[in-house]
Amino acid sequence: MAIRNGDEMNGRERFCAVMDYALVDRLPITYFGTWPETKVRWRQEGLDVPMVLASNGGPQLSEMDTDWEMSPDNAGSIWDNQGLLDPGPRSNGSWEVLAEDDDTCTWRTSFGGIVQTGKHGSSIPHMIEPDLKPTHADWHRFKKFLDPSDPVRWSPGWQNRAEWLNQRSHMTCFFGGSLFGKLRDWLGVEAISYLQYDDPALYEEMIEFQADYYIELNRSLLQHVSFDFAYIFEDCCGKSGPLFSPDAYKQFYDKYYRRLVEFYHAQGVRQVMLDSDGKIDDLLPLWLDSGIDIIFPIEVGTWQADPVALRKRYGRRLKMIGGIDKNLIPRGAATIRAHLEHLRPIAEEGGYIPMPDHRIPPDCSLNDFVQYLSIFNEVFCLKK
Repeated sequence: MAIRNGDEMNGRERFCAVMDYALVDRLPITYFGTWPETKVRWRQEGLDVPMVLASNGGPQLSEMDTDWEMSPDNAGSIWDNQGLLDPGPRSNGSWEVLAEDDDTCTWRTSFGGIVQTGKHGSSIPHMIEPDLKPTHADWHRFKKFLDPSDPVRWSPGWQNRAEWLNQRSHMTCFFGGSLFGKLRDWLGVEAISYLQYDDPALYEEMIEFQADYYIELNRSLLQHVSFDFAYIFEDCCGKSGPLFSPDAYKQFYDKYYRRLVEFYHAQGVRQVMLDSDGKIDDLLPLWLDSGIDIIFPIEVGTWQADPVALRKRYGRRLKMIGGIDKNLIPRGAATIRAHLEHLRPIAEEGGYIPMPDHRIPPDCSLNDFVQYLSIFNEVFCLKK
């Protein structure tokens, strides 16, 4: 790792230097939060810090750099543009309970869908009926919820919060969009998978609309706040590969990613990061060709993704965050150290921030995680 002589950097300076392959004082120590059950466990084990128990973000430990996902005051996150602006669909309706038993609750959402949620532990809600049906008529209905000029999206007192964010010393980001991931949430996996074949014109119309929506929504945001990077949520890959083919990407997505990335770069946002879990091998070179700067979280998974191998294949063109197998953290100091030492060469090269490859699950004790932070500091962060 290149070490800068002189004063310690702040979090923003450190992040930008790593991603510019410049000299740094040390690597950032951060993560992508925890399961809610992990927070409960850690609190029971003595962690006395502010935390939102129902959230996946945080908690913030004193040994770590300021969380890039959650604001330090827990009053904002990626998902609401750090407490400034709601980027999601907005409806005047409310959720309605349709049925309930000891284990589940069935709801009608404010957008018309029906979902069932569990009452015990974290789980993905079960979609019974989607918020959006794959028809022109329902898309016309649904896209009215996506009005970028709706003033209600802005949080009360956002001007003061914008001023505070512009004076920050920690790295942070905004929600830069989603061309597949949110459509999948609204339509369901089956419907979005068929739609590109059943009605390719409607499929592309939905993708194009979203690209334009996020550009107009964030044009106003970026006039008021300077962010370190844009965060694009997709989660479009599983353990066997992507949920759509590389050919479909080239046909439907490439031009709109380019539109988003070019807009953000023109607005002074230096880095655009794309988030997808799963086996990303087939789409990764296409994302790079579309202009994406950073790939996250390089999930290790059963397919054993390896940031070192990816850097060898794509060179410094590929910047990464992630790549630390979260499931190894409870397995002891020797296992953690060997894993981190394997990643050290590309961390030293730059353009890479080692980070657990997703939320920390509750099989990781507080002592396990504190031990991991200590070893991380020894491997990556101590000044030479």
